[in-house]
Amino acid sequence: MANEQNLQFRTLINCAQLADALAANDSGASNVRVVDCRFDLGDIEVGRRAYAHNHIPGAAYAHLDDDMSGPIVPGRTGRHPLPDAPVFAATLARLGISNHTQVALYDDSGGSMAARMWWMLRWIGHQAVAVLDGGWIAWTAAGLPTSSGVETPPAGSFTASPRPELVVDATEMLAKTASGGALVIDARGADRFRGENETHDLIGGHIPGASNLPHTGNLREGHFRDPAELAARFSELMGNRPPSEVIFYCGSGVSACHNALALEHAGLGEARLYPGSWSDWITDPSRPTAQG
Repeated sequence: MANEQNLQFRTLINCAQLADALAANDSGASNVRVVDCRFDLGDIEVGRRAYAHNHIPGAAYAHLDDDMSGPIVPGRTGRHPLPDAPVFAATLARLGISNHTQVALYDDSGGSMAARMWWMLRWIGHQAVAVLDGGWIAWTAAGLPTSSGVETPPAGSFTASPRPELVVDATEMLAKTASGGALVIDARGADRFRGENETHDLIGGHIPGASNLPHTGNLREGHFRDPAELAARFSELMGNRPPSEVIFYCGSGVSACHNALALEHAGLGEARLYPGSWSDWITDPSRPTAQG
């Protein structure tokens, strides 16, 4: 198939590449689906409104709470738990994605929301998925076409092949931190890692033994740093550890995916994710916490 031969973007895609792919879509030479992932934790509908106002032509919209998260169970889950795999597969089909679709994702927040969707597609067994480098800001700055209104793509057909080896739960996280059996990396800003200026969760701090590597450091002027720079950034912490012994987390399993994307773009392989992250960790008061 043309898309399998020519459109296997697996980490990042730039604006020119996406524009070419969309032009090839029109001629039937490719099969690419664009998904707008814009979202703001402070106003959970601002992304949907922005999409309806203006978006990349042909894009569908995916909402962090509605499409990229499962139901919250107070006191038992974090703020953005993973949905069940069959439910997420149905969401992908509704967004027009099939198993052989090249997917391109974008947001307006440096890739933090799009990276969550990227990781979820990898978790459910889809490889041909990439985040638009520079996102919506780069696309509009380049003067590329936009559309308005809500688009409903033709339904896809997606069969899930979940990869549980990419996921860490709280029980395994506790064992790994206690034994030193993994490198645990917190993707939040340094102040939240220290337990300062916490605005999203009732308790501030971090998982004991974790290192802090804010996801914003993966970017320079809104674009991902080049692979060599990213490799140096992660290798300083990883040493000789394989990526399978690296676990990323953040507040609720969103910005941690940005680090996972950057690590893979650097050529260092696939790390693991604690999707529940800090907001899940603190639901059990017996789990240790650290500040400072």
